[in-house]
Amino acid sequence: MPQKLSKDKAKKRIIELRKEILYHEKKYYVDNDPQISDYEFDQLMAELKRLEEAFPEFLTPDSPTQRVGEKPVEGFSTIEHRHPMLSIENCYKVEELIEFDQRLRRLLPGEKIDYVAELKIDGLSMSITYLDGSYHQAVTRGDGFRGDEVTAQVKTIRSLPLTIAIKDEVEVRGEVYLPYESFKKINQERKNKGEPLFANPRNAAAGSIRLLDPREVAARNLDIFLYYIFINGKEQPSQWENLQMLKKLGFKTNPASRLCHSLEEVIDYYKEWTAKRDTLNYDVDGVVVKVNSTRQRELLGATAKSPRWAISFKFPARQATTRIRDIVIQVGRTGALTPVAILEPVQISGTTISRCTLHNEEEIKRKDIRIGDYVLLERSGDVIPHIVSVMKERRTGKEKMLNWPKTCPVCNSAIFKEEGEAISRCVNPSCPARIRESILHFASRRAMNIEGLGEALVDQLLTSGLIKQIPDLYNLKFNDLVKLERMGPKSARNLLDQIEESKTRELSRLIYALGIRNVGEKLAQALARKFMDLEKLAAASEEELMSLEDVGPKVAKSIIFFFAQPENKKLIARLKAAGLKLREEPEKLRPQPLKGLTFVLTGTLSSMTRDEAKAKIEYLGGEVSSSVSQKTDYLVVGDEPGSKLDKARQLGVKTINETEFLKLIGLA
Repeated sequence: MPQKLSKDKAKKRIIELRKEILYHEKKYYVDNDPQISDYEFDQLMAELKRLEEAFPEFLTPDSPTQRVGEKPVEGFSTIEHRHPMLSIENCYKVEELIEFDQRLRRLLPGEKIDYVAELKIDGLSMSITYLDGSYHQAVTRGDGFRGDEVTAQVKTIRSLPLTIAIKDEVEVRGEVYLPYESFKKINQERKNKGEPLFANPRNAAAGSIRLLDPREVAARNLDIFLYYIFINGKEQPSQWENLQMLKKLGFKTNPASRLCHSLEEVIDYYKEWTAKRDTLNYDVDGVVVKVNSTRQRELLGATAKSPRWAISFKFPARQATTRIRDIVIQVGRTGALTPVAILEPVQISGTTISRCTLHNEEEIKRKDIRIGDYVLLERSGDVIPHIVSVMKERRTGKEKMLNWPKTCPVCNSAIFKEEGEAISRCVNPSCPARIRESILHFASRRAMNIEGLGEALVDQLLTSGLIKQIPDLYNLKFNDLVKLERMGPKSARNLLDQIEESKTRELSRLIYALGIRNVGEKLAQALARKFMDLEKLAAASEEELMSLEDVGPKVAKSIIFFFAQPENKKLIARLKAAGLKLREEPEKLRPQPLKGLTFVLTGTLSSMTRDEAKAKIEYLGGEVSSSVSQKTDYLVVGDEPGSKLDKARQLGVKTINETEFLKLIGLA
């Protein structure tokens, strides 16, 4: 409990929680790549809120608890909401729902309270306005007060009327979502192209609505349920009448919504849909309970973050029972051996789950997982499924324990496990499985950025024998490529152009692309700045490496180990022979016109990507920050800038357009 913590420990924990929450917010809302379940995220937020209440001296305006929802993404104009789109508090137990009801009755003594129970659609909240009977504008929830204008994108939703039989100013609010069939189709297409899959329908919906080309959005088959309506800024006398008015005007509302005259009816509704939610063609993660009367809602008001008259009663985490048919061992690019359970297919959250990672040998032993076991599978928050427990009482005696391999299951080479680690690794850098993953990593956007070289094409190139190692990419011929399935002359030429262009990438990208264990992007940049030459880095001693702030004994040893391998020495020699840039010009010998200057980028640049602009600034001695502050020297403003432009104006930070930026860096 917070009161048992000292001030110092509370402050330290608050800082840790804020950092963790901000990381997960970015993964969920910006990257569309959630790493934890909604429930786990809510628990982090609840802990932070409790600590800030117990130690108010540590509460700051930039705390995640003081922010309503997601930040507007860049690339769209920002619109202020006429009425804030506040988030709704969550609860997970009937007792918490009862407390909510009792609190309202204390605030409204003697009044009868009716509720409207609605399914909580797991999608993207949207505000849509109509003027003079015609569709006018659509804006995402954003931070609750301002959102991104996505008018053209939302217009593609076929269930949304373009005209309504009322000439007043009308604002409707609802949830854009992706039906399961569309979600499966999109992920299959992305898999075929070698693109990363969306984690869940909600992230797919968010990613779809933010596509700049409305034609691409239309192909995603998004849908929408509406639940609020404001006519000339005013709601109907009750939420139930809001829903009836929406239906009358031709809007799609959720048919499962129910008017409840008591809390008992709300609880019955929750239990009913907890059992029935898998019958739906869209994702729901709970029930939203709203006070029906608009007058009562106005009396109850809202906190800075949430309305007092509504609560979200979340469903339990998604679980299902299935059987493990087999356990196979996969080998990754670093040689890591990962056990994967092959399951009897089971539906969770509208998705068929047939595989599940078991992480490592120790995890299998700890949970006593065997081939043939029945297991409880969970997909909390619709992230990667995991095994919660083994149903040992259902064992028949025919179940088999996994015999962990003594050698690599792909190439039969030796495997090793470092002291203190749980992961076994194949030592052979030429292992076919490692080579495939290494090539994909080498070509990835943040490494050598070879556009078009996805999983499907890499598999074709390996199967056909056109490549066997990374350097073979630089020996590919046009006449060989055009013979491949689904590879026309234009695609072949584009791929060769991309491969050729990759030779000019910065040294830091090449270091990261090599896939040296424990070397991420940030460390690769630090290594490039210190050594300026790949061959000097390869010859560096442990002492030299550890002079860098982020390099300890473990990381230094992994770098030395990588460059000591004969196969890797040959790899670097072949890349050098192919013409790749193995060294950077020393900073003292190259112009540093931006040294000491800090830049922030916003909007879309037409001449280069954000990563390319960042790399160019850093090459010329400047620094790039993700947020505007008084320390910012220049805000580079591209097309459709985001909220950073407003902040720069407030702080008096100098703004420059793309043409001015290109002149500054010597490209115009």
